[in-house]
Amino acid sequence: MSEPTGNESDAEDFIRYECTDRVATITLNRPRKLNAFNDDMVMRLARVLHEFDIDENADVAVLRGEGRAFCSGADVHQRQLRSDADLKKHGGSQGWNANASELFVRAINWKPIIASPHGFAVGLGLGMVLESEMIVAEAGTRFQVTETSRGLASSRYWALLRFRGAGSFATDVALTGRFFTAEEALAAGVVDRVAPQGEQLQQAYELARQMAANPPLSVRATVRTRRWYMDQAEREAYLQTTPLKLHTTEDFKESARAFAEKRKAGPFKGR
Repeated sequence: MSEPTGNESDAEDFIRYECTDRVATITLNRPRKLNAFNDDMVMRLARVLHEFDIDENADVAVLRGEGRAFCSGADVHQRQLRSDADLKKHGGSQGWNANASELFVRAINWKPIIASPHGFAVGLGLGMVLESEMIVAEAGTRFQVTETSRGLASSRYWALLRFRGAGSFATDVALTGRFFTAEEALAAGVVDRVAPQGEQLQQAYELARQMAANPPLSVRATVRTRRWYMDQAEREAYLQTTPLKLHTTEDFKESARAFAEKRKAGPFKGR
């Protein structure tokens, strides 16, 4: 599938929404960039999630990625290589009103979302997976907390992993920044199911239909409670790390430049 040309601000083609038999499908559709998110895509996803939330024909959504990966995270060139002035103005690498960590708690009707990752889901993509109510991953899917190696705080991901019951595994992958597999995540209690290659969407839709067969208000009451506790965990992590302003450090800038230049980052200076 070719990537739309023209102005990147026109992100409608990069995220698709459709609904059949009470189950919506939200597709990340920027395969040539491995579904990396720029600011406009984050804001587009916010609108799509709202569309799902108020769609009277939808009770459950499946979140998937087009191409060979679920999501490669943030578009480093657009979000992390900003000028110092922009980083300070926005209070981070995300643009104004383009914070991906707030999307799932802006609900009105609190409908469940099932993430169905494949290939790999890292950084921002991992965050969306962890915030989803349930996760059905393809066997061999690889995950990573990229913030660790980028000079940013991995505290939010640590909190989300702990919230999902990962225990010391959360500390392991947050501090090392290593890749971990769907199979490791299943053993740690992070993902709910690991499907054979090519079957993750089928299993995700089967799970979605089971949810949609229940009284919707009953399902949504549980989703609302879950997201309230999840939001509390994330907010507490932010309170610890936001004052550090790691997006202004030399190590963060070096890591972003190294990524763009396709070289190994370092040496890091701790400042």
